[in-house]
Amino acid sequence: MVDALRAAGFEVHPVVWYPDAFWVPPQQREALLASSWVQNALVYVQNLSSMIPPLVLAPQPGEEVLDLCAAPGGKTLQLAAMMRDGGQLVAVEAVRTRFYKLRENLRRHGAGSVQTVQAEGEWLWKRWKGRFDAVLLDAPCSSEARFREDEPDTYRYWSLKKIGDMVRKQKSLIYSAIQCLKSGGRLVYCTCTFAPEENEGIIAHALKKFGDAIEVLPLPLPVEGMVSALSEWDGHVFPDAVRHARRILPSPQMEGFFVCLIRKREDNDDTT
Repeated sequence: MVDALRAAGFEVHPVVWYPDAFWVPPQQREALLASSWVQNALVYVQNLSSMIPPLVLAPQPGEEVLDLCAAPGGKTLQLAAMMRDGGQLVAVEAVRTRFYKLRENLRRHGAGSVQTVQAEGEWLWKRWKGRFDAVLLDAPCSSEARFREDEPDTYRYWSLKKIGDMVRKQKSLIYSAIQCLKSGGRLVYCTCTFAPEENEGIIAHALKKFGDAIEVLPLPLPVEGMVSALSEWDGHVFPDAVRHARRILPSPQMEGFFVCLIRKREDNDDTT
């Protein structure tokens, strides 16, 4: 595949931390999107930062895995490939139009064994409490890392109120995600925003809510451009454990991202 792309004139570069991925220069993106490889679902185009959360979650064949906010499906496809079609992968999306886009992407790329569910993720813990070995929560966010100065639509609807709205949703989602985990299960929480309220603040909230039932783990994947999470923001000091989370600084190849790995130590029945 790589040789064929290079023969077609693409400048294909390896990704040192992920052998199954490669990148091309930004000026070749549109040509790649229009190519037969993408049109025939042989290549999936995604920012490199988005590939990190599934690698950190490290799903294994035979496990039960939940992708709690799955559309459009890039991370779901990566999880399915890593599981080698073994075990059970459930992909959830609340928004109807995005749900059907998710299903179509999975179909086109041959991931038909993934169970898709249209539902509000905040309430799924009541249905699936203690079921999953691993959960990926790529949370809805204010998407600040995707703002482009020359594209006003990317930031037109940003506001402090939107950050507040996202925080309320993220708190409900991470609660649901942790409740869906088995004892010993692991969760990756991630966003594509810079706002500490939606990143470190959410992890601090989860630690306060669940106490010793969860722990934040160091990320096992060293990537250039990763830095430690913030220790404080706007007068709030975060628990020391939050520093295990990582921010990915924006670069020509990588969007800004926040990634945190959490392990559930024991069952927690707190539903307050």
